[in-house]
Amino acid sequence: MALKLNVYKTITPSVATSAGVVYTTPTGYTGIVLLANISNPTTGTLKITLEHRRSASDTSIVTDFPISSKDSANLIEGKLFLQSGDQLVLTGEATTLEAVISILETLN
Repeated sequence: MALKLNVYKTITPSVATSAGVVYTTPTGYTGIVLLANISNPTTGTLKITLEHRRSASDTSIVTDFPISSKDSANLIEGKLFLQSGDQLVLTGEATTLEAVISILETLN
């Protein structure tokens, strides 16, 4: 079966208080992160960390980024290109944080 040229995905991963892989770019594709929005529905400020992982090596995109009560933030300005096998890793101060991530997967 032939692979699709472009696949648009919107994922809503759970945010954990320990580092968790929320997305892995499939083999044969390049992932283009279009949006990584985190919202805080609680009454206090909470922090979020987003990392890029390649071959077990993590690179911080944002670390302990504060999101105010009843507010949201887009953690990526512009676009982030991910090679096959690259991962996005999220760590939240609380599991009440909510994530929406939009990704375009395109054939290599």
